[in-house]
Amino acid sequence: MRHNLIVREPELYFDSIHQELDNFLRDTFISHTFGHPLNMIKNTILRPAIEVIQNKDNYKVKVQLPGIKKDNIDVEIDNDFMTICAETHEEKEEEKQDENNKRYHTSEFRYGKYQRTISFDQPIKSDEAQAEYKDGILTITIPKQNIETKEPKKLEIKEK
Repeated sequence: MRHNLIVREPELYFDSIHQELDNFLRDTFISHTFGHPLNMIKNTILRPAIEVIQNKDNYKVKVQLPGIKKDNIDVEIDNDFMTICAETHEEKEEEKQDENNKRYHTSEFRYGKYQRTISFDQPIKSDEAQAEYKDGILTITIPKQNIETKEPKKLEIKEK
């Protein structure tokens, strides 16, 4: 039976908890006293939903990034980690006048910064990774490095 040793960095797992707590405290206390809520929205980092599928040859990572332009998405692979960053900034203003000469002014906005870091439990071939973006879903395929599997060696114990 073969066991893989997976080295994990605890900071990576606690980053999301710290971010959520920071957002909660900032939204609760700071935005009402010091900052404008719109500035708080612009600076919030969101975690996009992901799906990681692994087979014997590769990893397939799907990231949900609806409404974001392809040019606003960055993917960086470093050793056995992949970081996905994206940003959206959309403002829409509209003025209308109805049949009774009433004027309506609407303004909608959407801001968001997305970031997600994924670690892989096996070495990957980052230079052969491929990415595709369609209908708000970013799909990244990363081949695994071939790991030579050997039969376990039985160690002979000598008596002294």
